[in-house]
Amino acid sequence: QVQLVESGGGLVQAGGSLRLSCAVSGSRFSIKPMGWYRQAPGKQRELVASITSGGSTNYADSVKGRFTISRDNAKNTVYLQMNGLKPEDTAVYYCNIGVFIGATMIPGAYWGQGTQVTVSS
Repeated sequence: QVQLVESGGGLVQAGGSLRLSCAVSGSRFSIKPMGWYRQAPGKQRELVASITSGGSTNYADSVKGRFTISRDNAKNTVYLQMNGLKPEDTAVYYCNIGVFIGATMIPGAYWGQGTQVTVSS
């Protein structure tokens, strides 16, 4: 059974930092692309950052230079380091095991339960 468990969310002031973690079990983590997504109230879920099995990364324009995605295959865990947080980063953050269609990564079937990030101004 595949499980993804996010942690590390919370309330932080603008300009602050948080590090999210997503522990994965029941899947061959090391060969899977991973993505962090977020969903704010009334908005669609959006891709924040992704990382391939080889460590290549991709970021949404809105977080480039502020967020860093990384993975530790020995711990079956993917991380999202978030610096310079802004009120508009407030959302529920989810991790996901991605699927490649050609050169494009799309979300796969497995999601975590999400972790709330709230940034106050």
